[in-house]
Amino acid sequence: MRDDPRLPTSPRFWRSPLRGTWFTAVLGLVLLGGITVLFVTGLVSYAAYNPDLSPVNDTTPDKGVLGFYLFDWPAGPSWLYRLSQGVHVTLGVVLVPVLLAKLWSVVPKLFTLPPARSVAHALERVSLLLLVGGALFQFVTGLLNVQLEYVFPGSFYPLHFYGAWVFIAAFVVHAALRAPMAVRAVRERRRDEAELTAPRPAPPTVSRRGAVWLVGGGSLLLFVTTVGQSLGGPLRRTALLAPHGGADPGGGPNGFQINKTARYAGITEADTHPDAWRLVVTGPAGTVRLSRAELLRMPQHSSSLPIACVEGWSTADQWWRGVRLRDLAALAGYTGDPPDVLVESLQRHGAFRRAALRANQVSDPRSLLALYVNGEELSPDHGYPARIIVPAAPGVHNTKWVGRLTFGDL
Repeated sequence: MRDDPRLPTSPRFWRSPLRGTWFTAVLGLVLLGGITVLFVTGLVSYAAYNPDLSPVNDTTPDKGVLGFYLFDWPAGPSWLYRLSQGVHVTLGVVLVPVLLAKLWSVVPKLFTLPPARSVAHALERVSLLLLVGGALFQFVTGLLNVQLEYVFPGSFYPLHFYGAWVFIAAFVVHAALRAPMAVRAVRERRRDEAELTAPRPAPPTVSRRGAVWLVGGGSLLLFVTTVGQSLGGPLRRTALLAPHGGADPGGGPNGFQINKTARYAGITEADTHPDAWRLVVTGPAGTVRLSRAELLRMPQHSSSLPIACVEGWSTADQWWRGVRLRDLAALAGYTGDPPDVLVESLQRHGAFRRAALRANQVSDPRSLLALYVNGEELSPDHGYPARIIVPAAPGVHNTKWVGRLTFGDL
């Protein structure tokens, strides 16, 4: 059975002349650098959610020692999250052809017999299963999240977070064992390993260098059709493969990208009508209820800030106008440095209908309870009657349809 050329367990089953040590090593070194950047930017993205600030923000409450690196996310520069998450998502999409080509180049190894020649070999095979399985899991769940397709069981955040640590552990072990050999193979064009080369190869239709260029061309095409969603502006229309890559919704001052519409969030006109809506502000001075008209009589300030979301899309800078969060903290009784704040939306359901902001975010003069955008009232889909806008924060923390602000240490 092992030598039956009709079965994948036979070396004679695999006939492509492209497989070889040099081809696999080139792809592996590209993935070594790319996945390292993906992991670091993924950790940065997780830190931006400030999971240590409050249970409200912690989507992975059982993370334990895996949260050792968490730090207070800064409020500047304003494009920080836009850059880090844009790199994370765009690079993840760009690496898909490289990952698939790498897995294709080594697939004969998965069928070699016997499956384990020794205890050490068995452990290596298990680590490879974790590596391949982890890579496919991380890339698939990440791509589904970018496309807003939540077909996997459970919440994306803990699945992707814990999956990343399992994958990176196997990846580090594999890289430590294989990276030196891969570098030598590329430099010295070492002879191919018997496990990778076909014993009776089919006639070649493209060289290995040509195959590398083909993979690179696929990655370049994905880059061109994805990166526009992170850059915004006219380049957004080039993001053909991104769910937010088409024309901006509507027109006029509110004609820029949204994630959830008011209808999707269950916000009705009765909820936001001027006669019914009040902003509830709570702090040491007690509870204050403010109408939109009363908020407009407070000192108004402007900020030019983008919105950037975990799916990798972002808007260009929009001109927001409203009341500073630190002024609302003063109204609640904090005359000195403002504290943290818990923001609650009129939205009745959803993981991010509440969000906690750190004191440094509240005190930043650009952080607003926005009432206007680009010189016009907020549209219902952009959070009318009031929304949060904070520099460098993930989009889900720029809460829309704000109903309550509770200031204090969280």
